[in-house]
Amino acid sequence: MDNVSSHKHFILDGFSELGALRPVLFIPFSIMFIVSLSANSLLLYIIISQRSLHSPMYILIAGMACVDLSLPLFFVPNMLLNFLFDWRGISLIGCLVQMHFIHFVGTFQCTLLAWMALDRYFAICTPLYYHEGMALQRFLRFMIPPVIRNILIITAFVSLAGPLSFCASNVINHCFCEHMALVELACGSTTINNLVGLLAVFLIPVADFIFIAASYVVIFRSVLKSGRSGIKALDTCITHIVVISISLTVALTAFLSYRIRVGLPAASQVFFSTMYLLFPSCFNPIIYGVRTTEIRKNVIQTIKQRKTSALSKRQELFLHNM
Repeated sequence: MDNVSSHKHFILDGFSELGALRPVLFIPFSIMFIVSLSANSLLLYIIISQRSLHSPMYILIAGMACVDLSLPLFFVPNMLLNFLFDWRGISLIGCLVQMHFIHFVGTFQCTLLAWMALDRYFAICTPLYYHEGMALQRFLRFMIPPVIRNILIITAFVSLAGPLSFCASNVINHCFCEHMALVELACGSTTINNLVGLLAVFLIPVADFIFIAASYVVIFRSVLKSGRSGIKALDTCITHIVVISISLTVALTAFLSYRIRVGLPAASQVFFSTMYLLFPSCFNPIIYGVRTTEIRKNVIQTIKQRKTSALSKRQELFLHNM
């Protein structure tokens, strides 16, 4: 195997089964991309511009909006060019860099949900010590370990993918450099890569979701004991639970589509894997904007102010022309 040259250039060939209809995918994915950018940008603008939203809960929502805003930028523009102009080529280095950024930023979707669950725990179960528990100096001890974990694990499995020999095919059946889609092309042993990939799944999203589930069990028990006074406080948790449920469902579907061979078409695997990254970026800001009262009020107020300002400018321009 040492004497066989390894491919250094790859072709991203996701949805090739569609043939001549493949360029049509540009329309739905470009719409989702625009929705993701505009909705998350608006959410960030509202939280940053309104001082009343500078509390820990809203700062964490802004952090989620940053993740949802930046994640599609690492793969959607290249994917759209692929659909529209058939630009499918990518180097091995470019593939590994894209893979690292996609997976690293993607890990913070579930990590931020874990931090949000912790915020709700302090707010509902220990309200008298909420500001003390969520003070930056204290909260850093909950933030730094997951960040270090994400960096080490993602760097490990991306680094292990680089030295593999790709001596058979250089066609990646995906629209971006997904880890398993690249590893499947290796002609040597990929046991370590598969084990590290599974380890990454259990140490990051699974571990975070176990922590989230445990937090909400404690929160619900506390609310049930407190009676009606706790029901109103629980409303802030419902939004997070909706986002968590959607994220977990899409993540598990994407994970199982690659690791359980049930005769799924290749296009279905690519679709689920792409939706795992793109759908939450479109869905999360809309849910937070609709379900979170303070954010919804500020969005409506901002839109009204924009309309009033635009109307005033038109009136001034009309009077000036007269």
